[in-house]
Amino acid sequence: MVQKYQSPVRVYKHPFELVMAAYERRFPTCHLIPMFVASDIVEEEKSEDGSTHKVERRCALDVDAPRLLKRIAGVDYIYFIQKNTLNRKERTLQIESHNETFSNRIIVHETCCYSVHPENEDWTCFEQTASLDIKSFFGFESTVEKIAMKQYAGSIKKGKEIIEFYLKELENEGVTHVPRWTPSSTSLALPNSLSASPPALPKHTSAAAASDSQAADPNDDASQDAKQDSGALQADSLTEIQAGTPEDKLDADYIKRYLGDLTPLQESCLIRLRKWLQETHKGKIPKDEHILRFLRARDFNMDKAREFLCQSLTWRKQHQVDYLLETWNPPQVLQDYYTGGWHHHDRDGRPLYILRLGQMDTKGLVRALGEESLLRHVLSINEEGLRRCEENTKVFGRPISCWTCLVDLEGLNMRHLWRPGVKALLRIIEVVEANYPETLGRLLILRAPRVFPVLWTLVSPFIDENTRKKFLIYAGNDYQGPGGLVDYINKEIIPDFLGGECMCEVPEGGLVPKSMYRTPEELENEDVRLWTETIYQSASVFKGSPHELVIEIIDAASVITWDFDVCKGDIVFNIYHSKRAPQPPRKDPLGAHGITSPGVNNVQLIEKSWTLGQDYSMVESPLSCKEGESVQGSHITRWPGFYILQWRFHNMPACSATNLPRVDDVLATLQVSSHKCKVMFYTEVLGSEDFRTACCDVQSLGSMTSLESSHSGFSQLSAATTSSNHSQSSSMISR
Repeated sequence: MVQKYQSPVRVYKHPFELVMAAYERRFPTCHLIPMFVASDIVEEEKSEDGSTHKVERRCALDVDAPRLLKRIAGVDYIYFIQKNTLNRKERTLQIESHNETFSNRIIVHETCCYSVHPENEDWTCFEQTASLDIKSFFGFESTVEKIAMKQYAGSIKKGKEIIEFYLKELENEGVTHVPRWTPSSTSLALPNSLSASPPALPKHTSAAAASDSQAADPNDDASQDAKQDSGALQADSLTEIQAGTPEDKLDADYIKRYLGDLTPLQESCLIRLRKWLQETHKGKIPKDEHILRFLRARDFNMDKAREFLCQSLTWRKQHQVDYLLETWNPPQVLQDYYTGGWHHHDRDGRPLYILRLGQMDTKGLVRALGEESLLRHVLSINEEGLRRCEENTKVFGRPISCWTCLVDLEGLNMRHLWRPGVKALLRIIEVVEANYPETLGRLLILRAPRVFPVLWTLVSPFIDENTRKKFLIYAGNDYQGPGGLVDYINKEIIPDFLGGECMCEVPEGGLVPKSMYRTPEELENEDVRLWTETIYQSASVFKGSPHELVIEIIDAASVITWDFDVCKGDIVFNIYHSKRAPQPPRKDPLGAHGITSPGVNNVQLIEKSWTLGQDYSMVESPLSCKEGESVQGSHITRWPGFYILQWRFHNMPACSATNLPRVDDVLATLQVSSHKCKVMFYTEVLGSEDFRTACCDVQSLGSMTSLESSHSGFSQLSAATTSSNHSQSSSMISR
């Protein structure tokens, strides 16, 4: 598997020419990089006016690898070729390096760029990308990869120290300014210039942990003088950075200020996943804090986090969760009897939510409201928590990405173990765990009674292991002693019902009057359900087992419309017509795919005995859809009969993978390891009269977008999303 690295933008608050003077002092060798043994200039070229300077070096590295591995490889040093192109006129330095040693077994490629800050010409930016592909190495591929990634991550951190060291050295020597290049000037005389004679390289070739050569390249982080006025100005400017613009890039200072301390590889994961979303989703992308939570929930595994995030974004779109705070108006019974509410913040600045679960009549709330309203209310609490985290981040001047929850269990008894109530609780936990990962920083459970272990046994299996580690449980009055509540919450804001002096506005609860109870029929007629009955249907698609849906058309001029999201895997969408009615739907034998979940929906309608062109015909060209994409479209029927919509597994040709762009490479690697896809779809048939009316209405607006085939990533996650509309065949609507 190819390992990739993408750095954030590192900002040096020094002019480009001065940074270049510091950079050149790293050659021909650098005592700050012990593994960087030496370097030789292989080729050097200067333009006549001195504006361009190209240097090619051969660098030797003494990689910190096990002696046995070096003996097997038969080398002591690893050699890299580094090509630098300094453009003094444009004020850029382009660096490209690749491994010479074992290049037929290991492919290492790195590119770096120094350039002038776009908003401050006296500052310098640095960006870096790298890739490592270990094809084979005597059976030690995994070991070499781990060594390479570990040392490369260390060298990235070291890069910042090196540039800062030489900048300080220049300052001590009285060099605080290097003049810019002008057409009349000669080549800049830099300290330790490139013309200096380097020592000879050791006479050895090859080595395996190739990626470590990056240490010889500029991997420099930003100089951080946050206490200086200029640093304060930079921090202010960073507050204006908004996620969602394809052209924007993450600044290292912005990451530290708003997202926290991340390792270089964690920064890389965030940047690459963010870039993947920018290329896949054409509208406003999720905020960086939101993306980072999903990465943390999957231990920064790019593939798992991407799949996890895509499923959540689809869920948010389908249920309009982004607008929940604006549209949700909690019923009066919730305002009176739901014993939870926000209350200041903890010692770490995290928003504090208090839930008096022991005083809550869970049975009464479920009977009066139903599971749907309870879920919506809990989701609104989570959405409010996200908003408060952003607000506290600005107030306290440090990243705050989660909140603290204090649960008071005084009054908890067997009535709280009412089975439908526990069932509702488990379903709420399931939805929250799937869509709000890494939002709970700490859970303080106070005054746990004897019945609590029973409830905990029922609930804990549904809670993520990382989340369970954040639970602190106090029995009786233990929370009042050392290591108790005051360690996490300032004494001044401890609620009065816990012995503090602060008035808490959380409702006291009590029993919900039975006059407010509603019948199951009344609850069933409520709004669209978040976890069961929605206008969308879910279907699984397996290799060799497509999912098919039949639509009977009586009026030949009808219009079939569809809207579906590809939640997992790549699929191909087809539309067929048949005069014959398919046999009753037959479900795929799930055992053939090792699927045991009873919720899997997979139906085939086209019989194996049918012949394409005789028993049924294709009425639209196949449409390939990639994971994470949303597709909308329509088809004008020409004949009455039975139209079959088919979603089938996309078999990607082996040879095509090499031509895919980076984002598709990620998707392609997932397809290799899984033969299951998932789609969520909605279809509707418009009569001819309705269709003509819709056409007139849309044409009066000068657009046919709503009736054309739209094919775009996450096209409905935001109102700002733009769709790429195109007709699939002559039968598609076109202007």
